[in-house]
Amino acid sequence: MIERHLTRDELDAGLDAIRNSPTDNGVLELIVSRPRPGQREVLDQAQLDPSSGMVSDSWATRVTTPDPATQLTLMNARVIALIAPDRARWPLAGDQLYVDLNLADDNLPPGTHLEIGTAVIEVSTEPHLGCGKFVERFGVDAMKFVNSPLGRQLHLRGINARVVRAGAVRVGDRARKRV
Repeated sequence: MIERHLTRDELDAGLDAIRNSPTDNGVLELIVSRPRPGQREVLDQAQLDPSSGMVSDSWATRVTTPDPATQLTLMNARVIALIAPDRARWPLAGDQLYVDLNLADDNLPPGTHLEIGTAVIEVSTEPHLGCGKFVERFGVDAMKFVNSPLGRQLHLRGINARVVRAGAVRVGDRARKRV
């Protein structure tokens, strides 16, 4: 079955729902490990570690010098639900943590700490943008939507983060800002 990609108008129509995402105390909706390039494994729980990121993920082994600022990628669950209404397609986005949480600059600026389960992560300054694989899986309009100026401000493609305190995360855990 060929998946129909949404048009830009259809995507723009979903912006209000995305903007209404919780600003704190969001929910971890999905955890995805990438054990090898191109492979996805949906998990009920995962261990996060400051040296390796998500323990079951290949982040640290995919490049010669891994950048701790890009250990984890988080995507707003409302964004991926709009782009890929079939939840089975969410892992194709390539992110590890899908949260029902407002990821916008004004809500989660770089340096913000989030507690998810027993782990704490820190939002990175490294941008997370749509790429060729994203276009292939979700369409050109989806990439233009997430990479538009508004899309970048709202971090529709997601955010990068690093682990600052090891711990376990589970689907259903709350994502809370730490002060």
